[in-house]
Amino acid sequence: MQANRSKNTKPEMRLRRLLHRLGYRYSLHRRDLPGTPDLAFRSRKAVIQVHGCFWHQHEGCRLAHAPQTRLDYWQPKLARNHERDLAAREKLRSLGWRVLIIWECELVHPEQAVADAVAFLGPAKVPTLMAD
Repeated sequence: MQANRSKNTKPEMRLRRLLHRLGYRYSLHRRDLPGTPDLAFRSRKAVIQVHGCFWHQHEGCRLAHAPQTRLDYWQPKLARNHERDLAAREKLRSLGWRVLIIWECELVHPEQAVADAVAFLGPAKVPTLMAD
């Protein structure tokens, strides 16, 4: 399991590149916020979490299959992940932050996920060019 990353995963990197290309700027993995959100938009008081379907047990997703062996190990582990996600989301909301979850499976064809993120965040701030 050492090869399983918690930061800079392929789905996260894909979303980061797409949002950055659209003009959004964000902080990464802010440890001062509950759950260490993947993307934090400080001026918008918004965070985006990119969840892996298996590790966070995305309901109804084919990638969130239940392991066939060592159920005594996996079931509590995956349940703790789910509980920790709920607690972090609730804590963020109590601090005034808005939370959006983007699932790994949604980033296979990212158009809708990016549209959801843009709708959640609002328009990107276009940098102003200084006149000489």
